[in-house]
Amino acid sequence: MILFGVQVSLLVVILAGLASVALLVFSSNVAVKKLTGLAGFFRLSTTFMGATVVALATSIPEIASHLTASVGILTNKLDYKIGSAVVLGSNIGSDVVQQTLILAIVIFIAGSLQYKRYFMWKSMGPMIGTTLMCIVLAWDRTYSRLDGLILFGTFIGYMYYLYRDERKHYQEEDNGFSPDGQVPEGVPQNARQAWRDGGIALFSLSITIISAMVALQITEFTVEQTGIGGSLLGVVTLGLASALPELITAVSGINNGDAGIPLGTLVGSNVTNPLVAIGGGAMLSSYWVPAPLLQWDLPWEVVTGVLLWVFLWFKRGKIGKRGAVYLTLLYVSYIALRTIFFAVD
Repeated sequence: MILFGVQVSLLVVILAGLASVALLVFSSNVAVKKLTGLAGFFRLSTTFMGATVVALATSIPEIASHLTASVGILTNKLDYKIGSAVVLGSNIGSDVVQQTLILAIVIFIAGSLQYKRYFMWKSMGPMIGTTLMCIVLAWDRTYSRLDGLILFGTFIGYMYYLYRDERKHYQEEDNGFSPDGQVPEGVPQNARQAWRDGGIALFSLSITIISAMVALQITEFTVEQTGIGGSLLGVVTLGLASALPELITAVSGINNGDAGIPLGTLVGSNVTNPLVAIGGGAMLSSYWVPAPLLQWDLPWEVVTGVLLWVFLWFKRGKIGKRGAVYLTLLYVSYIALRTIFFAVD
């Protein structure tokens, strides 16, 4: 088999793909930790931090994949349809796995999670609305540059709204600062340390982008060799791998006794992924939208979000291990039906 102009075996291709995904997840996790500390340095609450800074940071794999795919499409290094299918599949697949399987794992570890109804309106409502927007804009089977501008512009407006709301309600205790001013672990002590952590985060981001490009090239190669739909590979492989930073960050928050980060991150990332990743990528190259994404993945994401919202509303915002079981079954059903009925783009 020929990959990157070199004769290689299928085993080497598989190992290279696994290594690139592992490096992508590792480098993005380093960036997440540094950016989380920087958020504390600038005095942002954990819930706001999770919904904005950390959600944006944990979406690095999706954003990097879209940017590298768009550059590849523009330079003819990636096939327009295959490249579009892979990154859109991984983006939407990542959102679904976060709403179901990742959230279920976090609940199993924590025992239960408590959502405030105000948070449900402020964050979960936009999460569902964002997916509906993606369906409407993709109705003609493309994300044009204008569509990308609409998505990305919506993200800027939403971040401005959250920031204004944060300034009204922020308390230093929200992200671990003690009454005597003691700085939490991981937060820079001074501007010099903040610049250092920012540099480490930027370096990690560059490694993430390189890893994403390698993973995309290998996925396109696999699609060409096997005939499996690019969007299905994106949903099952890159979508699951791309959601690992959210899982790692959420579990870390739970272990530190803080539910603000996991709640904000899992919901905020599902707003960031489509608005920034799809929006930014579409502004560069535009995308072709495979039928399975429009007929199955995006509608399933809406249904999952609505079911979760309704469940939480009637349970007064609390979800326990029984709810986690339901979420796991939703994810298994999603993947099984996707594989059986929508395997080919």
